[in-house]
Amino acid sequence: MKSLSSRTIVYGLLIVFGLLCSLPNILPYSLSQKLPAWYTDTTISMGLDLQGGSHLLLEADTKELLNKQYDLLQSELTSELQKQGIYYTSPVISESGLYIPIRKSADIDKSIELASQLARNSTDGKKRFDIKKEIDGIQISLDQRWVESLVTDVVNQSLEVVRKRLDETGLVDPSITRQGKQDILVQMPGVADPTKIRELLGTTAKMTFHWAATDTTKNTVTYPDINTDSRYRLETQVAMEGKHIRDAQVGFNQKTGEPVVNFKLDSEGAKLFGNMTHNNIGRALAIVLDGKVITAPVIRSEIPGGSGEISGNFTTSEANNLALLLRAGALPVPLHVIEERTVGPDLGSDAIQMGLTTGLLGAAMVVIFMLGIYGRWGLIACTGLAINVGLIFGALGLLGATLTLPGIAGIILTIGMAVDANILINERIREESKRGKAAWKALREGFDKAYTTILDSNLTTLIAVSLLFMFGTGPVQGFAVTIGIGLVTSMFTAVAVTRLLMEWSIRGKEKQPLKINGFNFLDRLSDKGINFLRGRYAGLTTSAILSIAAVVLFFQPGLKYGVDFTGGTLVEVHATDLSVEQIRNTLGTHHLSDALIQETGKAGDFLVRLPVTSTDPGATSQQVNDLKEAVLTIQPDADFPKVDMVGPKVSGHFSDNTILAILLAGVGMLIYLTLRFESHFAIAATLTIALDLTKTIGFFALTGVEFNLTAVAALLALIGYSINDKVVVFDRIRESIRATPDKPIIQMMNESISSTLTRTVFTSVTTFLALLPMGIAGGSAVSSFALPMLFGIVIGTSSSVFIAAPILYFLSQRRSQKGLALLRPTTEEMREKLAQIP
Repeated sequence: MKSLSSRTIVYGLLIVFGLLCSLPNILPYSLSQKLPAWYTDTTISMGLDLQGGSHLLLEADTKELLNKQYDLLQSELTSELQKQGIYYTSPVISESGLYIPIRKSADIDKSIELASQLARNSTDGKKRFDIKKEIDGIQISLDQRWVESLVTDVVNQSLEVVRKRLDETGLVDPSITRQGKQDILVQMPGVADPTKIRELLGTTAKMTFHWAATDTTKNTVTYPDINTDSRYRLETQVAMEGKHIRDAQVGFNQKTGEPVVNFKLDSEGAKLFGNMTHNNIGRALAIVLDGKVITAPVIRSEIPGGSGEISGNFTTSEANNLALLLRAGALPVPLHVIEERTVGPDLGSDAIQMGLTTGLLGAAMVVIFMLGIYGRWGLIACTGLAINVGLIFGALGLLGATLTLPGIAGIILTIGMAVDANILINERIREESKRGKAAWKALREGFDKAYTTILDSNLTTLIAVSLLFMFGTGPVQGFAVTIGIGLVTSMFTAVAVTRLLMEWSIRGKEKQPLKINGFNFLDRLSDKGINFLRGRYAGLTTSAILSIAAVVLFFQPGLKYGVDFTGGTLVEVHATDLSVEQIRNTLGTHHLSDALIQETGKAGDFLVRLPVTSTDPGATSQQVNDLKEAVLTIQPDADFPKVDMVGPKVSGHFSDNTILAILLAGVGMLIYLTLRFESHFAIAATLTIALDLTKTIGFFALTGVEFNLTAVAALLALIGYSINDKVVVFDRIRESIRATPDKPIIQMMNESISSTLTRTVFTSVTTFLALLPMGIAGGSAVSSFALPMLFGIVIGTSSSVFIAAPILYFLSQRRSQKGLALLRPTTEEMREKLAQIP
């Protein structure tokens, strides 16, 4: 009893700590303001799909950066070759690098020696480029590690510039993070239309000052005027760079009243600008922004003091933007929007309401079911379930996690899956009680026998979830986090908390028989035993036919891929005064005739899908602007509640990651099950999972449910759920083989399946009930997850009995024919064998 009391204190403290961490999420604002900040800061942030906002993924265009590096190398190398009297012809810069043709073949080796001396950076000694000898010259290619360091530097610089620009706009708490090697993720809560922000971040804002070329100028460059068709012939050499500008503000010209930008230079720039204007009175000085001339005034007198004025027929908005860009600084490389997702605030609040409603309904159905089949023991399980949900929110708050709509779906799925351990424990205790064991012994042995199965089933599920986190992005990672945390907390509540509550419930009755009340409609069926393997040939044949049909459906008619995989743009349009035909005609006149338009069921609500028409960076982003402008021309008050734009590069990345994640999930489970069981158990489970997946893919093709990133989350969750079910059956088969090795394998398998039938069916029912409200009322936002999961639960449950077991039976038969043992000996069995050796 001392142990029970001490465990109660320890577990109680852990639960109180977890629940206290979750409490700030439900406290009213007036009360939370009175509490310490260090406590109220442990709250869950709402994802953009719940609170509304915009998500932009920017890719740093490093092509120009690399070309500049090759230009510098060309200048360095050719200068050294000239000093050494080595003659060469025109160098060529291409995608493969820099090629310098050498006129005399005898000078090639000497050229390589000179290039080798310049290959390392003079400051830190890092290798900059590789040299390759060719027949008539040398090939220079940048070292990969040097390129990576350059890219890292420019991306970090770009992060700072993006942060400064967004701070200047007054946005509240934008999230700016690096993603991958050369991408920047910008999340802006509350921004329903990121058009202006997109343009702001996509502008390089590289400003330079050039003198107008004269008749004697040798090196010149031509730039267009920003407002007219005029072109300016300027000196190639930069007279002064825009980096010397330390401040820029909007002002108005005293004579014309036009908006202008007044700038101030730093001390170095002020001195340089004074000397420039002093020595070039009467010459035009052009101010060039991103390759276009803003203005080119003639210098009438020296301009001391380090200040000046930029005028260029600006509107007030344009002048404000230019001043902002100059204050924030220029981007070191261009940034292109390759993914954009926008959710309006109304849509986000609807998603929260839907998640809460369907989640509570699902939980209520699970509670009713558990009370019905286990009575007061079901109440203990439901208490553990409630604590589990509280701990999930506490862990999410403690980690500062972001809750997304797929994350809510993950919590709802966790509610169903968390009951699995409780059902497994209750069924084991029921079995031990039927054997006439006292309450304390039935509890102890029931928990001990269930523990290994619970551990194996949850770890195999975690393999799929971890891959989902590694290869997923944004909301999908949120789903993986909630499932992963839910699995860990459910193990704690099932194995520790539930056991504690059960031990307290039998206190004083430890030696009395233990009876689990409730309506168990499968109890007699399980005790009687069923010859499931009698239909093994029919089961495998039916499964093979369905899987082949699913593969055929995959190719024809195929899956209805979302923009996550096809690339392109998907925009929800709310325009009450328009019809499909009006929108189609308008888009046609704006060169968007390839748009697919459909009504969503509500009057005035439409879905417009635009395919990828160009692989150029930023082309897909421009589609969003063109579509909005086209619709607004015929209904100015039209609204765009949701925008999903995915560039071709991102969609290809999603496709590759999806395939890789599914393959790695299969390999990971195969390895784990081989180590924990035997190779034939692992192969049987993996083959069955493959058959389950093909049928689920067929479900997508047959029903037309959109296949997107949420669908990938469903597939990987289904892999975890399905393997969980099979591990329970296989664990009982393994137990039976060890207990009665002389019994025929087919008899052992039938008995094992029969004894786990209650757990198999009840777990599937609870998970199905938890997800059912979401599948019915969740809407299009979660249909790609809920509907295939409901289908997959049925398929996964039936395959554990009618597919996995027959495959295991045939593999076991083959193994026996080869004279191999069905299981490797335990440590104890090995010791006994070693002891028998004389």
